[in-house]
Amino acid sequence: MRKINLAIFFGGHSSEYEVSLASAYAVVSNLDKERYVPVLVGISADGQWHYFHGDLDKVRDNAWLNEKDCVPAALCPNYGSRKLLLLKQEGVTELPIDAAFPVLHGKFGEDGTLQGMIEMAGIPLVGCDVLSSALCMDKDRAHKLAAVAGVLAPRALVLEREDGRYLERMTAFVEEIGLPVFVKPLKAGSSFGVSKVSGLDDLEAAAKLAFTYDSQMIVEETIEGFEVGCAVLGTGALTVGEVDEIELSGGFFDYTEKYTLKTSKIHVPARISQEKAKEIKDAAKAVYKALGCSGFARVDLFLTPDGEIVFNEVNTIPGFTEHSRYPGMMEAAGIPFGELLTRIIEQAVGQ
Repeated sequence: MRKINLAIFFGGHSSEYEVSLASAYAVVSNLDKERYVPVLVGISADGQWHYFHGDLDKVRDNAWLNEKDCVPAALCPNYGSRKLLLLKQEGVTELPIDAAFPVLHGKFGEDGTLQGMIEMAGIPLVGCDVLSSALCMDKDRAHKLAAVAGVLAPRALVLEREDGRYLERMTAFVEEIGLPVFVKPLKAGSSFGVSKVSGLDDLEAAAKLAFTYDSQMIVEETIEGFEVGCAVLGTGALTVGEVDEIELSGGFFDYTEKYTLKTSKIHVPARISQEKAKEIKDAAKAVYKALGCSGFARVDLFLTPDGEIVFNEVNTIPGFTEHSRYPGMMEAAGIPFGELLTRIIEQAVGQ
């Protein structure tokens, strides 16, 4: 069997640059090298593309970007060409690409922009397509489509940075729904720019923080209960991993907690009944389909004290380290990391 040249994109012009390095390192480390040849395409924090051919540990350690190990690169946009162009000083050379796996998080990697470039070049894409990636990144539109699919969503208000009355509108909405509320950039991940606000006097600072990451923000009501997640795999027939549960000792699941678990715990399987777990999985599948997801994604929901399931968000490229939630949920369902990667990639390459 001929090996597949798999372009793995990592890094990115995004606040989640370093998270991507950790995910890419784990993906390449667990990839079936009998099937796939990893072609590493690193995107620097300022958005410059490079073909990286050095030691993988340098990706993990954020030491990959150097003249010895990198060649400036670009994806050939001609449909069906399936080539990475290496822009060497002595001229341009070509490296064939059979499929592309974006292992990036957040803006310019998870929001459909890179997916569009890959699809325009006619390269088989691992994961969600342009439309679903963009919809899932937009919290407001994702909430609305989840509601159409029959899954409850938090009450929320979207505000524009250019709206001179945004603070006035924000305050009126919060007075209507009550405190505390969450203030978030409309399109960002890994909890960057997110604040839990318990007092009206703190709204302006939370808004300014959110607006540093996006020109729009969303104010959401707080849902009582705890967060649960579902790892979903597939396009037609769907496989769902074991439901996980986030146990917080206080505050919320912010960036620090997501990547250090200093004061929180993740339980997989979640400490809920099998019946409730099935309800959560069905809700996750309904959201996944409503948003047009394909390949894989992690659907996050809330479970209230009354047993209601409320939509939170979808991550179309969730964390992919050995300790990340998505691989953990699939591992608990009997699908180890290496096999999981093979199944994800095979959906794109059709083997």
